[in-house]
Amino acid sequence: MPTVQSKPGIVRALPSLTDAAFLMPIVFLFLKMDGARTMLGDGDTGWHVRTGEWILDHARVPSADMFSFSKPGAPWFAWEWLWDAMFGWLYRQGGMAAVVIASIVVLCFTFALLFRLVRGRCNNAVIAFGVTVLALAASSIHWLARPHLFTLLFAVIFLGILERVAAGERRLLWLLPLLTVVWTNLHGGFFVALLLMVPYAAGEFTGIMAAPGKRQYGQAWKKAQPYVLAALGCLLASLLNPYTYHLHQHVFEFLTDPFPMLHIDEYKPLSFQAPAARFFEPMIVLGLAAALWHLLRRRFTAVFLLAGWAHLGLIAARNVPLFAIVAAPWIAQAIEEGLAALESADVAAWLRRAARAAREFGGEFSAMDRIGRWHLASAAGLALTAAMFYAPAPRPGFQADYDPSRYPAGALRVLESAESHHIFTHDEWGDYLIYKLFPKQKVFVDGRMDFYGSQFMEAYLDVLGAKYDWQRTLERYRIDTIVLPPDAPLTSTLKESHRWRVVYDDHISVVFRAMPAAEHTASTPDHGEETLRGRPATAQRQGPTASNNETRS
Repeated sequence: MPTVQSKPGIVRALPSLTDAAFLMPIVFLFLKMDGARTMLGDGDTGWHVRTGEWILDHARVPSADMFSFSKPGAPWFAWEWLWDAMFGWLYRQGGMAAVVIASIVVLCFTFALLFRLVRGRCNNAVIAFGVTVLALAASSIHWLARPHLFTLLFAVIFLGILERVAAGERRLLWLLPLLTVVWTNLHGGFFVALLLMVPYAAGEFTGIMAAPGKRQYGQAWKKAQPYVLAALGCLLASLLNPYTYHLHQHVFEFLTDPFPMLHIDEYKPLSFQAPAARFFEPMIVLGLAAALWHLLRRRFTAVFLLAGWAHLGLIAARNVPLFAIVAAPWIAQAIEEGLAALESADVAAWLRRAARAAREFGGEFSAMDRIGRWHLASAAGLALTAAMFYAPAPRPGFQADYDPSRYPAGALRVLESAESHHIFTHDEWGDYLIYKLFPKQKVFVDGRMDFYGSQFMEAYLDVLGAKYDWQRTLERYRIDTIVLPPDAPLTSTLKESHRWRVVYDDHISVVFRAMPAAEHTASTPDHGEETLRGRPATAQRQGPTASNNETRS
């Protein structure tokens, strides 16, 4: 009777673990998360798409703002202009569904490549797949249809090249500066390339210097030099962007400004009480255990990567996906080697038998999985997913639009009326209004915190929190319409004010319109403001609750 191995054509048509890793983001997104609404869980996608359309229409990259009435024409860096243009074109071809599908494709390739990278360090395909899935789950806290997904993909590509370079293929280093040019123009996280390369250089240098005997600085530098030169090449290559070195200066100023780190959740540490932490926590524990394992075996590159990225993952939630990706290959290698060591360790016999059985099963499965495939399962799964988006009546998870229970969809008719000239809302809904109403309406603020700056954002948060000078700021910018959630602090204050009246309320959003000056002057005193001014100073300075845009992680 012929075996499967005797029919290579049959085997090549069968799905592999690479196919499973490719499709796993789709499975996780639509079975464990909210599908398209997860990918559109942040309003930034909207203004990125509109920026891309502007680039396509004007055949140039913007250098000044066109979305706000609060800072019209002010200098603006469109960091991710290439993503904007690509996805703006996709939007014109297939709507927001095309943007979401393309973002899912990026995730699929990221984790298929990550599995192959992990399997390169771990001969046991079952262990490699398990660790890849854990890394995928930990990274899901930041799955949004935004340019940063390309930083995850490029991180895996860079790690794959660096692993091959470490194995002796140093000629591949010349690829890294070329890839950096593309990365720089897709997303502002291009500096991650340097944070991946430096540990390889430091690991090679430390490996020579920590060896027994006389320290050989020349040999240590010779081992580290190619990585250092490649890193410098990547840094120079990153200057090939429309803003040259000004982009680097702008990114540096933004990342060293304490204001975003205090007010945007994705720049804050991830709370271990959050649901997403149930995947991050085991990655941290396994990562630190793997770092110790590799340290005892003098693999210093692994130690620097694991310890460095664990630190970055602990100080900012947006670094968690990158930590999971960087740590996965080294964790899988440590687990495989640990099981091998357990077979001959002085432990209970059942533990030795279990370790041997795991190795033998993984070895047999790995041999079958390494046979080349046509990846028909990946293509079919992706095609089916895309078809679900364009079905006549797509299921809720495949409806590529912003969740109307979180965004002011019902209020759009009121907001686009002739009576609304200057609209105030929080930054997350500002993103949404750019997507829905630009160019007819412009916004007071949106999610581009780097553009507006700390001073402006502090004044905006004061208004959002109904602090003592909120009315003065609104008057300065001639705000005539305000749209906010019912539970916003400013909403309660406006309901008490005789200067504002409710013109729409659907329990998702409340729209206020300014009363004509003659009407509110003739009315009774503004008890809302009198009450606010009469509060103790400590109460006046209470900070506002964070807007939706400040809980992006």
